[in-house]
Amino acid sequence: MENLPLKTSREVEKVYQGYPDCVRTQMKQLRKLIIDTAKEMEEITQLEESLKWGEPSFITPIGSTIRIDWKEKQPDFYAIYFSCTSKLIPTFRLVYKDIFSFEGSRAIQFKLDEKIQKTALKKCITAALQYHKVKHLFNLGM
Repeated sequence: MENLPLKTSREVEKVYQGYPDCVRTQMKQLRKLIIDTAKEMEEITQLEESLKWGEPSFITPIGSTIRIDWKEKQPDFYAIYFSCTSKLIPTFRLVYKDIFSFEGSRAIQFKLDEKIQKTALKKCITAALQYHKVKHLFNLGM
């Protein structure tokens, strides 16, 4: 949906501005990829960006929350987080084990200087944004 309404919190921009410069660029690119993916999906009629646990997060009425963050304790990495109780990470691990690095059952992790495989990541984001419609499908319909 090209004219997708994005409801965002003012507090989110403060978090992006708080990242170191080299991290901010990566986080903004990840944010753009999530928003652009949602815009390409007819099923998505609304996207909300807010803070969950102090991290930028995205949710749709039919999806599971996606969070993104960088943490000082792992300064060379940033990540996209998914609900650890969902089938998302186990499915992504099965489908993309040779493409992505995973952090437990909750995240896909990237090195700051790593080139992201955008096509594969967009498929993961798509599954999360419409999770409640695809959670019953084999490999989430991927």
